[in-house]
Amino acid sequence: MDENEKDLNRQDPPEEQKTPAGRRYIRIKPFVLLMMAFGLILATAGVTFFALTVGDDKVVEVVSPQTDRSQFKKLFDAYDAVKKDYYEDITDEELVNGAINGLIDSLGDPYSDYLDEVEAEHLNESITSSFEGIGAEIQERNGHIMIVSPIKNSPAEKAHLQPDDIILEVDGKSIQGMSSSEAVLLIRGEKGSSVTLKIQRAGMEEPVDVTVVRDVIPIETVYAEMLDDQVAHIQISSFSENTYKELLAGIEEMEKAGMKGMVVDVRQNPGGLLNSAIDISNLFVEDGKPLFQIEDKGKKPEVYYAKAGRKIKVPVVLLIDGGSASASEILTGAMMESAGIPTVGEHSFGKGTVQTPRQFKDGSNLKLTTSKWLTPEGNWIHEKGIEPDYPVAQPPYVKLPYIDPETEMTEGTTSMTVLAAEEMLEAVGYDPGEADGVYDERTKEAVEHLQQDEGLEVDGILAGDTTYSLMDKLREKIKTDDPQMKKAAELVHEQIK
Repeated sequence: MDENEKDLNRQDPPEEQKTPAGRRYIRIKPFVLLMMAFGLILATAGVTFFALTVGDDKVVEVVSPQTDRSQFKKLFDAYDAVKKDYYEDITDEELVNGAINGLIDSLGDPYSDYLDEVEAEHLNESITSSFEGIGAEIQERNGHIMIVSPIKNSPAEKAHLQPDDIILEVDGKSIQGMSSSEAVLLIRGEKGSSVTLKIQRAGMEEPVDVTVVRDVIPIETVYAEMLDDQVAHIQISSFSENTYKELLAGIEEMEKAGMKGMVVDVRQNPGGLLNSAIDISNLFVEDGKPLFQIEDKGKKPEVYYAKAGRKIKVPVVLLIDGGSASASEILTGAMMESAGIPTVGEHSFGKGTVQTPRQFKDGSNLKLTTSKWLTPEGNWIHEKGIEPDYPVAQPPYVKLPYIDPETEMTEGTTSMTVLAAEEMLEAVGYDPGEADGVYDERTKEAVEHLQQDEGLEVDGILAGDTTYSLMDKLREKIKTDDPQMKKAAELVHEQIK
């Protein structure tokens, strides 16, 4: 996955088949290239540029400038003026790409985008293999680049980047007004290299600099583990080519271990391929029941149904949050409305549009919003999200910002970073006194106790390995003291009884 927003994969055209009962469903062939999540995705995205296409072939009418030049006279006049009078040389390719970008930008739609050859190549890499970067899905919204969600176990997650964080700068360069694909080119880079992001987070008075060391981001999307009382926790981090196979393997592993119930977790999942979302939804929705609907411009919604096949028989609860977007929301809608599966967490991201990718001969790609998708009951969740059956908020310390280990804090230091450190110390069981942003004697004593417990040099200075140890403890607390997971497991146990 990529630091792009990711959504759903759209493909031409689906094959229609008949169920034994005569109902129509679709089988969509695998589509290797272009999510969006989501959806932002997609990735940074994001959520992240896969797109979803269901329906008839599209017919494009091409109007030749030679036969109807008057319609484009202003455009051609501007082109001629730039070529003739601009003080530096500029290529035809640069002008054409700029014109297309301007055309798409005028729509004001964060999910429609134009990717030049380089950007499209990065997207292909993120879908078909591992890639090198920070591992976060992003999208452009209202002129800002925002994080949809970090990828599980990625440098972005370890740096405590959060959904809805606004990236103001990349290595000191402002990215305000950039498209998500332009921002991705700045954020991605070779393994081992670092990038500094200036992050604005809701509730913080000042932006903070977050330095992230890039790494290889593998396309591993399913993580299965057994909780107490034979309840399996299966996390799906995105919907990629092999996610369905990974999920079946995870389920088989849990069944061998005696699984009696299941928590499906799509928190922080920005979306992915539609094929994957359909296959996974089919595991939970009875044959012949609706999965979702597609509404093209000027047409009535078309309903797509679950098909026969393997079904999950044990009790299931679904976990969602604000990072669950696009394909995650299709799965959520199908499980809630067509399978009656309880949902726990926070309202989802809210990405309910459909993008059609158009590949050009030079390798560039145009991704255009062409349709809406609706839940089985006809609800359009765009920019609203899906409200879970059991709303459960995460504790405030989950939203604490990353602390740069290169920043040294000693007695007398005053800053917003000190405030974040004090709140982290308190969250993991060390008393820093009043959390007021002042590194006082109580704060120093708390740091010394941390250093003693971790076998570090006891000097009361928060920096380097001490900072890493503090953030690792917080990450472990977030994982083990997860109120959303606890509620989901409780609901599964109730169903088992």
